[in-house]
Amino acid sequence: MGKEIIYPELLYELVGVLFAVHNELGRFRTERQYGDAIEKYLKEFHISFDREKILPTSFDGERSGHNKIDFIVDDKILLEIKAKRFITKDDYLQIKRYLVASRKRLAILVNFHRRYLSPQRIVLGYS
Repeated sequence: MGKEIIYPELLYELVGVLFAVHNELGRFRTERQYGDAIEKYLKEFHISFDREKILPTSFDGERSGHNKIDFIVDDKILLEIKAKRFITKDDYLQIKRYLVASRKRLAILVNFHRRYLSPQRIVLGYS
């Protein structure tokens, strides 16, 4: 399997939005405030999205409404935003669970509390 970039143009635009938000708001806002700013920029750039979308259950017996993603961008990329000191293993497991539930291939996990923004791409490969 090669190292192809999934949805390169959309990803480029989305990362640009994330950096614009970080530049505008800085490091010490809440997740809700970052989400509001992201929504503003996505609308401004005419990028379609769903915000705080409940994902389908990922296994029999899972309670409905358990998986809620911050954004689904252009029905292709999941975007999970954080505003905390460190991204943990649990945050990565959460986004992997969201990828499985949504049947999407690509997610971005971004922590706005960091001094230098470093959006993380998480790719779920299907064989």
